[in-house]
Amino acid sequence: RAQLVESGGASVEVGGSLRLSCTASEYIYYAFCMAWFRQAPGKGREGVAAIGTDGSIRSSDSVKGRFTISLDKDKRMVLLQMKNVKPEDAGTYYCAARSGWTLVDWRNTDEYEYWGRGTQVTVSS
Repeated sequence: RAQLVESGGASVEVGGSLRLSCTASEYIYYAFCMAWFRQAPGKGREGVAAIGTDGSIRSSDSVKGRFTISLDKDKRMVLLQMKNVKPEDAGTYYCAARSGWTLVDWRNTDEYEYWGRGTQVTVSS
């Protein structure tokens, strides 16, 4: 049974907006820190943003001021609101979860125990 399921990936124009969603199982959602990663073709997986169980947030410099991570607790979702999308934002976006309450080393993919299958974001000019 899938623990994390992403949705919302689509083709978006440069400067446009998009919202990604990740639905988590109950076991994960209330006990794990959640994050979004992305991977462009031929590149490694990079951390985009993370949110802790206490609501603390981390994000990469490349998306600060443009992307926002948040929780929809009623739906057990982790959301990534993307605004002013740039060509370099294209890639497969993955939702991930790690146990614990701290976001130390949040960009390290080895720290995450659960991963979704990803959702594709294409950016057109």
